[in-house]
Amino acid sequence: MLQTSPTRGAAHTETGEVVETLLVTGRTLLGQPICYPADAPAKVTVDIISIAPGAETGWHAHDVPLLAYMLEGELTVDYGPEGVHHYREGDVILEAIGTAHNGRNMGCGTTRMLAVFLGAQGAANTVEAEPPK
Repeated sequence: MLQTSPTRGAAHTETGEVVETLLVTGRTLLGQPICYPADAPAKVTVDIISIAPGAETGWHAHDVPLLAYMLEGELTVDYGPEGVHHYREGDVILEAIGTAHNGRNMGCGTTRMLAVFLGAQGAANTVEAEPPK
């Protein structure tokens, strides 16, 4: 399990700007240290992923850091022997790296999440994976 607690809070600056910190950590949700790909130029990809009710992602893994913010709905993610996690609107996820998992929308509405991949040129953000045994 994640050893570092997410930090949430709002800070007001002298200019009146409000900064709401959603997460501060150096580890993934499974407690892995964050490792950025270093063998190619950096590449950031930002996606909005929508999953219909009853649909699932299929077993896959991420070899690059992925930060996700749940915009709406809910998602249940099976990490095999690492357990099952349930996410809802407003949750921030620093996804596991290199660990097979499958997400399923078990709710009644569409799940939408903002996904930010911190990858490298030529590196796949997501790869198909076999379910853990």
